[in-house]
Amino acid sequence: MEISKEEARELIKGSGGQFVSVEFVKKNGDVRKLNGRMGVHSSKYAPLKNVGLAYNPDEYGLVGIFDAQNKGYRMININTLLVMKIDGKEYQIKTKETK
Repeated sequence: MEISKEEARELIKGSGGQFVSVEFVKKNGDVRKLNGRMGVHSSKYAPLKNVGLAYNPDEYGLVGIFDAQNKGYRMININTLLVMKIDGKEYQIKTKETK
């Protein structure tokens, strides 16, 4: 199924702590696969310091997620998202918005 970037953002944010698998292009051009979930507020591997972010991730097209393999918080750039899988369904992300 093909979805827009905005639909992908809403699916990830509304995942309710379910695991989400994503494939996206990193800043350096590498394609990365990440398996993680939203809603992790503290972990023994990456405790939060109650400082918060110095910026709003939505303004940059980013979504924060806890990476289950690397045990840390990561930002996913929705603009470079290629594929995502959530709740057993795989979604292809539209690369160009059609009118």
